[in-house]
Amino acid sequence: CEDCGKSLIGECKLHGPLIRAKDRVIPSRARLTLPHYLTLRVLELRAGNQQILGVFAKKVIQKRTQFGPYVGQLSTKLTRYDESRLVLQVLKDGGKYFLDTPNEDCGNWMMFVRLARNQEEQTLVAYQHCGEVYFTTVKPIEPHTELKVWYAADYAKFMEASAVFIKEESDVSPLTPVAKEPLDPWICFSCRSTFATFALLESHQCIQKDRV
Repeated sequence: CEDCGKSLIGECKLHGPLIRAKDRVIPSRARLTLPHYLTLRVLELRAGNQQILGVFAKKVIQKRTQFGPYVGQLSTKLTRYDESRLVLQVLKDGGKYFLDTPNEDCGNWMMFVRLARNQEEQTLVAYQHCGEVYFTTVKPIEPHTELKVWYAADYAKFMEASAVFIKEESDVSPLTPVAKEPLDPWICFSCRSTFATFALLESHQCIQKDRV
């Protein structure tokens, strides 16, 4: 203690504890790669403060906009499985490898994009090109809309998965669509109120939040 000149184990009983200054929290590599017109939203909080995140548009994103490549580690085994994200594989030097993203410091923002559960909410297709995986928009994405992805037709065959098609003017009738599920509600984490759309949550006047 510099005030009483003593070397102590623990805090000084006379002058009290030191004022601890914390380092600034540095965003992970994946979060730093997020384009300026996209944002991450917390959709759900699970046990152990685990955040379920989604990627949302902040402005209109045009159709045929390409994102990528997806950054991950090549692995012969899938070390991390998340039922809300796509499983991705690529061909490299004649071998088939998983694109694994064990943590946010090893990947880019594309690891946060959730999979589409039906045709209507799909905004992106994932496909392989020159040993890399890219996402491309299949329709204009409006502000406050979540980016959700599924495999392109050829890539779905490569992944041995069912195909989800976005119907175009020139398209033939799509395959049987994936069964629709109710959309996740938007939750205000201050007062726990739920809303059907993000716009309703955004306009919500939360009394608890104001008090904080």
